[in-house]
Amino acid sequence: MRRIVVSEFVSLDGVFEDPGGAEKFKHGGWSFKFRDDQVPKYKLGELSASDALLLGRVTYEGSAKAWPSVKDDVGFADKMNNMSKHVVSTTLKKADWNNSKLIKTNVPEEVRKLKQQPGKDILVYGSAKLVNTLLQHDLVDELRLMVHPVVLGSGRRLFDDHAEMLKLLKLAESKTFPSGIVLLSYHPAK
Repeated sequence: MRRIVVSEFVSLDGVFEDPGGAEKFKHGGWSFKFRDDQVPKYKLGELSASDALLLGRVTYEGSAKAWPSVKDDVGFADKMNNMSKHVVSTTLKKADWNNSKLIKTNVPEEVRKLKQQPGKDILVYGSAKLVNTLLQHDLVDELRLMVHPVVLGSGRRLFDDHAEMLKLLKLAESKTFPSGIVLLSYHPAK
């Protein structure tokens, strides 16, 4: 059975989306200010352990616009562009980014079907609304929060004020990177 792994960059106050919006993100964004040589290696390993992405519409549209033109020496962009992508959206008419398929209805059931297929991890980036839906339906196998040492004060939070109380999570791993980013990895408590 495949695992759903949610991986998010968050600030100390829970913001995961740049308060300046997409335009500011293009020019670096807050998370890009915390760099060291270990974070990219970790993220590449995380991506290599996956063979599919599960994305909400907003994250998909931003990624589909950005990634096809990205080139790098380590293969991150090639992997992102070539792996299977499952896009949860009720409004998108088509998903043109290479190897993309739409999920328009019955999201929990369709994700359960994806988990039953053979393969590696299914990775979720961004996509707060989708993440909250997955958590509510007990579909997340691992929640990885890369907590950045900054308080932003505003911006979209991963868990908003209307999120239902989640079941307890069990800390599976923690790691501190030289940049001050702390990885907190959680599994559902059994």
